[in-house]
Amino acid sequence: MAGSDENYPGVIGPGNVQGVLRGGVGKFPVATGTNRRALSNINRNIIGGPPYPCDINKRGLSEREGICIKNPPIPVHRPITRKFAAQLANKQQQQHKPEEIKKPVLSEPISSEPEDCNIVDVEDYKSSNDFAVPMYVQHTEAMLEEIDRMDEVEMEDVEEEPIMDIDGCDKKNPLAVVEYVDDLYNFYKKAEISGCVAPNYMEQQFDINERMRGILIDWLIEVHYKFELMEETLYLTVNLIDRFLAVQPVARKKLQLVGVTAMLLACKYEEVSVPVVEDLILISDKAYSRKEEKLMVNILQFNLSVPTPYVFMRRFLKASRDTKLELLSFFIVELCLVEYDMLKFPPSLLAAAAIYTAQCTLSGTKQWSKTNEYYTSYSEEQLRECSRLMVIFHRNSGTGKLTGVHRKYSTSKFGYAVKNEPANFLLEAKF
Repeated sequence: MAGSDENYPGVIGPGNVQGVLRGGVGKFPVATGTNRRALSNINRNIIGGPPYPCDINKRGLSEREGICIKNPPIPVHRPITRKFAAQLANKQQQQHKPEEIKKPVLSEPISSEPEDCNIVDVEDYKSSNDFAVPMYVQHTEAMLEEIDRMDEVEMEDVEEEPIMDIDGCDKKNPLAVVEYVDDLYNFYKKAEISGCVAPNYMEQQFDINERMRGILIDWLIEVHYKFELMEETLYLTVNLIDRFLAVQPVARKKLQLVGVTAMLLACKYEEVSVPVVEDLILISDKAYSRKEEKLMVNILQFNLSVPTPYVFMRRFLKASRDTKLELLSFFIVELCLVEYDMLKFPPSLLAAAAIYTAQCTLSGTKQWSKTNEYYTSYSEEQLRECSRLMVIFHRNSGTGKLTGVHRKYSTSKFGYAVKNEPANFLLEAKF
């Protein structure tokens, strides 16, 4: 009866010859009886149990492959003990935790956009009681509030003062020539330069000076008022005198004759009823003659049609239509006729500055509406220098020797315009 090979470990039987040939090569036979190991020991090394000192050691899964496998299969050949069951339960509990608690730690992505482009919800940060509001969130909130405030200010600025149509009430008046009145004054604005003189023309006069010129004009204002002439006549008279003196040297004793001649020419151009020549000869102490009249028109080349401050005054005052403002404006601009220093300003600027000064005088504050600026083409800044001089003339109008304008506007016919206090605050303002 044949016995088992296990009872004879030192004998190689026929059943073991095949094993020898498989296990070893050449003269190194492999003994299988003494090297056999329990299957449980091998399985323990495969499934992640405690390391066992053996020849075959399986490499564990890489971290990348381990993440992809959520539920690794449980080897069926391992006995489930209490310890192993607790480990499995712990793994399943960790896998089923909410995403809010288990969040993978990721590195911040590299972005080419600036940090200011990130959108921050300020209200979410405000509602959180666990953390304090970061400084950059507070800064963003302040910027949003500033933008809202600027939008409100811009909305207020949009509501600008409308420009009034000063010719709307004259559309049915054919004498107002509403259709082309703007073209007329655009032409006047361009042509006023031809009627202006150099502000220092008195330097070429050898026998007269600017003070004598002022005395002559102050006297002519009284003559103009006594003869009850039109306002246009006075302004044209002053213009003719300056233009004649700018090109013709005159002796002191002939200066009054120049004034009377200029007034006669202005009356012939403006007045419907011209004063009698004998009356002009009488008031000039018989100094007038026909020869002087011919000399003046020849020197002026018969150019008597020039825009004066009065032409622009009539246009600019239509924006207010206030009688008190009109009288005060004419009072201020007539004060400038006497002053030699005001020749440096063009007629349109004198008219606009007189109206601006009168408005400031009556209201007590600076007033220059969009309508005034539109029709005069002058801003408030452009009028300030001339307006300050007018305030000084207004304040000194009742003093000194040249008081013809002051006496004229002290009457009821001109609304007692001199009684208005000058706008001294324009002198105190820093321009």
